[in-house]
Amino acid sequence: MTRQLAMVIDLNKCIGCQTCTLACKSQWTDRKGREFMYWNHVETRPGQGYPKGWEEAGGGWDGDVLKPGRLPRLREDYGIPASFNYEQALFHENAPALKSEQPMQWGPNWDEDQGAGEYPNGYFFYLPRLCNHCTNPACRAACPRQAIYKREEDGIVLVDQERCRGYRYCVAACPYKKIYFNPLAGKAEKCIFCYPRVEKGVPQACAFQCVGRARHVAFRDDREGAIWKLVEEWKVALPLKAGFGTQPNVFYVPPLSPPTFDAEGKPTQVPRIPDAYLEGLFGPAVHEVLARLNAEIARKQAGQTSPLLDMLIAFRHGNMFRLDRLGEKGNAA
Repeated sequence: MTRQLAMVIDLNKCIGCQTCTLACKSQWTDRKGREFMYWNHVETRPGQGYPKGWEEAGGGWDGDVLKPGRLPRLREDYGIPASFNYEQALFHENAPALKSEQPMQWGPNWDEDQGAGEYPNGYFFYLPRLCNHCTNPACRAACPRQAIYKREEDGIVLVDQERCRGYRYCVAACPYKKIYFNPLAGKAEKCIFCYPRVEKGVPQACAFQCVGRARHVAFRDDREGAIWKLVEEWKVALPLKAGFGTQPNVFYVPPLSPPTFDAEGKPTQVPRIPDAYLEGLFGPAVHEVLARLNAEIARKQAGQTSPLLDMLIAFRHGNMFRLDRLGEKGNAA
């Protein structure tokens, strides 16, 4: 039976600094046909995300049947990375800064911090996204070469580069659009959950470098780990777009919301982020999660203890990661 390594991301602590994005980009995707790839990125919600409009691009499951999906377009949906004329732009008057004469049409963080709502009730929050290393990955099922597999020891989803022929059925099938086609290699590539680091007991680069201490990593069957406690015991971490049917193993603590202001500038009891919008991302259970979080905050403010909030605060960075049990049997019997 495959064990499953998982991640919980607390959206109340993500500040959109993109440190996780840079940690991943510099380690895995900074060259050789991967320039447009962002195995990890942080997008602003509400927004169209990266690639553009991924939520409406199809893929995933309808029961036991794969749903059709479309391939994102390089220029329109991903955005071709810009090349700069550094020498001319810095030292020659009126020289164009960009080498390309074609204007960019999209890119990661194109609509960063725009959000929605009208002053004084505008709102947005940050949503980090990476491969969910799903329990039922649509990308794996769509591959006619059987080049995509889950590792038995940790459930990480990988692409066998020897078997892959670059057909891109996997790209269309992934409803999160977190698998990419490398035009130089002619292969599909994706987040590898930093498995070379994991095998040495080192957390993923995106998680370890997170300045907000927003990411917890552990095996799902480890009852002493944050994943079990936040997902199974306290039930405050939810999957993104669970209706896609892939059973993701990246979970999110949904964002709390400041209140709206009325016409006189006084705070109301209505949250600024609409309940319906959060439900569209995290499902109907989001309402119970937010109520539970607010109740625990009230307990803490009253001077009572809250193991849940203590875990989310993450007083010790090292306690957020439990990777030393790789290869051991779980204790979820």
